[in-house]
Amino acid sequence: MSKNIAISDDVYRELKREKGDRSFSDVIRDHLEERRQLADVTGVGVLDRETYDAVKEDVGQLSRGALEDLDDETL
Repeated sequence: MSKNIAISDDVYRELKREKGDRSFSDVIRDHLEERRQLADVTGVGVLDRETYDAVKEDVGQLSRGALEDLDDETL
């Protein structure tokens, strides 16, 4: 069964350029499958609480350090 959908001209051009000899459905399906694979390893439950807290603290320290460096360079 097929369905008609409306897409913008720029999206159509990108899909057409990428499809080669494949169908538009194949191109879209491949992109959806790639997204699902990424979704399988992201989100809630990937890190245990201890690791999450440690990573969050590290990111916070790095961010503060980067901002301090930026402030030092602009003053």
